[in-house]
Amino acid sequence: MLFERPSDDILYDALIARDAAYEGFAWAAVKTTGIFCRLTCPARKPKRENTTFFGTIAQCLEAGFRPCSRCRPMLKFGEADPMVTRLLDALDADPHRRWSEDDVVAFGIDPSTARRAFKRQFGMSFLEIARLRRMGKAAETLTSGASVIDAQLDAGYESGSGFRSAVTKLFGAAPANLRDKTLLRADWIETPIGPMMAIADGHALHLLEFAERKALPAEIRKLQKLTGSGIVMGRHPPIDEIEAELKAYFAGEDFGFKTRIAGHGSPFQRQVWEALRAIPVGVSRTYGAIAAELGLPSSTRAVAGANGANQIAIVIPCHRVLSADGSLTGYGGGLWRKRWLLEHERRMAVKRGG
Repeated sequence: MLFERPSDDILYDALIARDAAYEGFAWAAVKTTGIFCRLTCPARKPKRENTTFFGTIAQCLEAGFRPCSRCRPMLKFGEADPMVTRLLDALDADPHRRWSEDDVVAFGIDPSTARRAFKRQFGMSFLEIARLRRMGKAAETLTSGASVIDAQLDAGYESGSGFRSAVTKLFGAAPANLRDKTLLRADWIETPIGPMMAIADGHALHLLEFAERKALPAEIRKLQKLTGSGIVMGRHPPIDEIEAELKAYFAGEDFGFKTRIAGHGSPFQRQVWEALRAIPVGVSRTYGAIAAELGLPSSTRAVAGANGANQIAIVIPCHRVLSADGSLTGYGGGLWRKRWLLEHERRMAVKRGG
């Protein structure tokens, strides 16, 4: 199926023009302010490099962004549900409060009715939205070097154990571990074929995947377990490095990728990944050919498994591997992206040869 999502450049042009045609189709999140807006927001427009786009409000909240107070993206245009509006107004007035069903009842609203209305509009309940608002603020406090108790109070938790449990669920590590350990940081990198998530520590890139890859949540959990680290939104230098290299790559420049990659995977998997990196731009291989090159001609299936376990898209170019008959095979980012990348690299190779 063809990819129907407008490019981020198109969405950014719509944001600048305040084009109502895209209203409700995507939301703009501003990295420097931590706020997400409607594309029709009248506020001063952010720079392109500071703007990322999400397809749902839930994704904006889960990424740690809070709603703009000017365009109020969580309220529907036209006839809004007065119950939803009332609860959102209350949340905006006290975003750090630990909201409960009793608070909803105090407004004279049935919790189950509120839950259905919010799930229908946002894909999550009012209490889930309130928790994400609190936890986004708590993450900012923790990663700025503050004490656990300061973050606990900022998030509105009177119970230390309750706060630690919530942070563990959201980030995969206890608050003290988030502060004491070297954190992995994650950020979005925009590309012409959709956003990618990059995760790195201060020395190496651990993950680079297209945001729509279905296995991405499982890959992140696996990475957390493997490294014993928490993951928070932000950047380490390898993310800036790979973003610059990807920008050159998508511009058609064949400079190669020099960003250091963390040494995950089994010895066999790493051997396969090195073989993938040795495939020149504009060239493709079959699984069988790679197995033969490794001196393991009977390991075609194992090579395919290692190819599928790759978590560093494009840099470790698993898209350059075809089936035995030369046709496209499965690709986590979608076959249309695999076809796009191969054609892009074909043009790069022609340009280099000419």
